[in-house]
Amino acid sequence: MKYWLVKSEPYKWSWEDHVKKGVEHWDGVRNYQASNNMKAMKIGDKAFFYHSNKGLDIVGTLEVVREYYPDHTDSKGRFGMVDFKALESVPKPVTLKEIKATKALENMALVKQSRLSVCPVTKKEWDIICKMGQLKK
Repeated sequence: MKYWLVKSEPYKWSWEDHVKKGVEHWDGVRNYQASNNMKAMKIGDKAFFYHSNKGLDIVGTLEVVREYYPDHTDSKGRFGMVDFKALESVPKPVTLKEIKATKALENMALVKQSRLSVCPVTKKEWDIICKMGQLKK
């Protein structure tokens, strides 16, 4: 199993929106590196849901339930999407400020490639953030 972080602006698609829907596609990604990360996702992989622009924190966890397929919002057919199932809310949302202040997370893609909307997360990073957020692993 692999771990990921996906970003969404809460005024466009929030954690609460995803929880209400249960399972939903993750569309609109137009960056090739982010798209390649989505292509690498497999059913059962886990992801953190991160609120970008407003909030700047990890607020939930997701599970990949459908692997990469064509994105219906891409008229040129270059990009795809995956489907995520909402798993659980983070009891204590983990802020970007907290992540940056944690030495063991200094090389995290969220910190090093801050504009990338779909990032890999190592098992060690996953475990640290789960502990910070008071999540079950």
